[in-house]
Amino acid sequence: GEIRAEHGDPSADPSQQEAKQREAEIRNTILAQVLDQAARARLSNLALVKPDKAKAVENYLIQMARFGQLAGKVSEQGLIEILEKVSQQTEKKTTVKFNRRKVLDSDEEDDY
Repeated sequence: GEIRAEHGDPSADPSQQEAKQREAEIRNTILAQVLDQAARARLSNLALVKPDKAKAVENYLIQMARFGQLAGKVSEQGLIEILEKVSQQTEKKTTVKFNRRKVLDSDEEDDY
């Protein structure tokens, strides 16, 4: 474990990393409780393609779960509806960020 700490970010002390891991575990536990299998699969696929959006959906689900606003497990269809809701909320905030990132990622736009 010592070697990894040296190679890692020096400012990230182990207790901070532990806290992050614990938080991730708690998040996963909550998500496992509130999503059915199809919804979980869709969310993990989304996380591969659009991690920011997946994170926003997770935050939304976890908040609702904490406030007891979820009746039973969320289905894939329910997840899609939440995704649309979250997309509308985040679209306004992230449009600028996304455009800038696209330019950086894309090779075709190097000419400009």
